[in-house]
Amino acid sequence: MAIIKWEPFGEIDRFFNDFPTQNFLKFGRDMAVDLYEEGNNVVAEMNVSGIDPEKIDITVEGNYLRIAGTREEEKELPASTGEGKQFYSKEITRGSFERTLRLPEMVHEEKIEAEYKDGMLKVIMPKTEGKKKEKIKVIVKK
Repeated sequence: MAIIKWEPFGEIDRFFNDFPTQNFLKFGRDMAVDLYEEGNNVVAEMNVSGIDPEKIDITVEGNYLRIAGTREEEKELPASTGEGKQFYSKEITRGSFERTLRLPEMVHEEKIEAEYKDGMLKVIMPKTEGKKKEKIKVIVKK
């Protein structure tokens, strides 16, 4: 009788190597946000390269900042047609995303500014005292 060495952790490694990470993470790595205080402002920065600024929706309600948008899907021909792409790796996630952040301070909703430069979105929110509950839409400047 032959003895076969069994490596259970090898099976687990193979499972995760074959796992479809781009669907599972759904923009998780790409949509990281830096949130910090600078002077009298709370600032949020997000890497949104490849996303049209017109397709980014920013709202503030109470002390929550919501950033949502869409990275457009490319219409691709199947590789079998001879005109389509044959991918060796496909890691750029496309589709919609949404991040909601709890702000550490109340902000002046009507004075919020957003800038888009070189694929980075920067939302500048002046701090305020007091509580406001209304929902405000922020326009992104190019």
